[in-house]
Amino acid sequence: MAKTFKRLSHTIYECKYHIVFCPKYRFRILEGAIGSFVLKSIYQLLGYKEKVEVLEANVQSDHVHMVLSIPPKYSVSSLMGYLKGKLALRLFQRYEKMGKRYWGRHLWSRGYCVSTVGLDEEKIRLYVKWQEQKEKEIESKQLNIFK
Repeated sequence: MAKTFKRLSHTIYECKYHIVFCPKYRFRILEGAIGSFVLKSIYQLLGYKEKVEVLEANVQSDHVHMVLSIPPKYSVSSLMGYLKGKLALRLFQRYEKMGKRYWGRHLWSRGYCVSTVGLDEEKIRLYVKWQEQKEKEIESKQLNIFK
């Protein structure tokens, strides 16, 4: 087992995701102090979630890129709902002018982009293939014991 696997009480996992989300209408509002505040808030908010790690985060003027390690007890969609909701509340509270631009207090675009960042697919396929052969060898040896 690789050292990169993490543990929960009944699970070992390696769940990393590349996630991108942006403000509504792709407005370029995440610049300067606001961008720094968003970056700091991402680390704080996700730090409250047990075992969630921000591996990389980059705030551009019109979108946010993150690489997160998320344990399987959280769904990506629930975590993103939490993050986008709390970020919006913090931003509207700190920067009151934003409330005028984003009437209805809808700051973020509805969706987001997510892709898995996992182990190399080819290595996994070889491992699965090798594992099947290995199990067959073990089974045949065990059957020979009883003959």
